[in-house]
Amino acid sequence: MKGGIMLTVDRAVEAPPSAAWELLVDLDAWPKWGPTVRGAELDEPHTELALGATGTVHTSLLVSAPFVITEFEPGRQWAWKVAGIPATRHWVHPLGGGARVGMAVPWWSAPYVTVCAVALRRIETMLTGAS
Repeated sequence: MKGGIMLTVDRAVEAPPSAAWELLVDLDAWPKWGPTVRGAELDEPHTELALGATGTVHTSLLVSAPFVITEFEPGRQWAWKVAGIPATRHWVHPLGGGARVGMAVPWWSAPYVTVCAVALRRIETMLTGAS
């Protein structure tokens, strides 16, 4: 996704960056914070997200699509392509005693920024109990 115009949304969270990162890379947690995700699994032999890892994401529209992790910096950020199309980039940055968690989408999927904002609110709630 490098090189293209991205639209971003982020949120300060009073939780350790490592805790936020764990939610971002835990496929079992994706449906809990991702409004458009019903589930996901990695293809063999992958057991966790990593650069080049592949899998399938199941959407709330009852459509499943293959994905590949295209960027991966452990503890910091990851991005993917879904069905061969550049999709969301996710990141965590230390911020004081907490973290800034963010997501970016390609400019042509601007309405999805709203979905990402909901996801970030859910992540904050999962990490802190705040609503």
